[in-house]
Amino acid sequence: MILSAPYSQQLFTAIADAWPRHVRALGIAATAGPVLAALVWALARIRERRPLRYAALGLGLAIGAGYTAADDLSFAESFHFVEYGLLGWLWSRALAQADGRPAGDASSIVLPPLMAGAIVGTVDEWFQWFIPIRAGEARDVALNVIASGCGLLFAVALDPPARWTVMLGRESAMRLARWMVAAAAVFALFFQTVHVGRDVTEAEVGSFRSRYTGTELAAAARERTARWRTDPPLVQRRLSREDQYLTEGLWHVRRRNETWEAGDARAAWRENLILEKFYAPVLDTPSYAGAEHRWPAAQREEAAQRTAGHREPSASDAYAYPLYVWPWRMF
Repeated sequence: MILSAPYSQQLFTAIADAWPRHVRALGIAATAGPVLAALVWALARIRERRPLRYAALGLGLAIGAGYTAADDLSFAESFHFVEYGLLGWLWSRALAQADGRPAGDASSIVLPPLMAGAIVGTVDEWFQWFIPIRAGEARDVALNVIASGCGLLFAVALDPPARWTVMLGRESAMRLARWMVAAAAVFALFFQTVHVGRDVTEAEVGSFRSRYTGTELAAAARERTARWRTDPPLVQRRLSREDQYLTEGLWHVRRRNETWEAGDARAAWRENLILEKFYAPVLDTPSYAGAEHRWPAAQREEAAQRTAGHREPSASDAYAYPLYVWPWRMF
């Protein structure tokens, strides 16, 4: 499932391009069809202890429907939700068989499969962040965990334990603690990689956030300038390591162009200065995102005239998803 990420996005994009007017309906069908089939199967199997099992089934449906409606999931995300619901159910069965189905505490039955789903979901988003085309962030990890939880509620409705107890035995507590520590450690490493960055301050423009320090950006610019002279990034390969420096530069190009078209010359000027100082190779090298992105001399002169006397420093918001600046050594 994780290794399919570079190709599944291509499939979703192809479907959206082929049926642009029906993408929303296709997303609903991709979610509702499998869920309806699973619901019919569950109702056919439930013959005893119906209140508890119906409650688990209804709670899973309510959580899934509520989250889907509240977050307005895309076609790809809707399919992903069903995929991780199935994964939660499979983890529940696998761990129950491996451990001989403990007869008592509910937390030892429900939480370890949920932690396993969280680990897989985190690694999935981590992998997607490393490769081109796909993007991974904490919001998507949350979607994966919630979907796995819905799958676990479905598993409880299908095959509940013989009895429930609130208290954890020593063995169950240690087992649960190991799963929770593993899930927390994997998520912390993911978060550090994807969502922890630096504030880079430049006197003329203010500040912007990046995964790199100003010194690291300068070194990356020198390295890309030399390498891209003979090997420009003209092709975006699905199975490759994404160049995060290039991605950040293209985000600033997009933000500069958006603000210029919206008539905000000051914001466009600041974004262009960031590009010229820290991402010059992105401006001057043709890539899979198009030809060179450097402003023509006439356009730069026009921007300079329009912003003369109005160049107060500010913070750029070009970064495409949340990036947090924490005390680096403390973290």
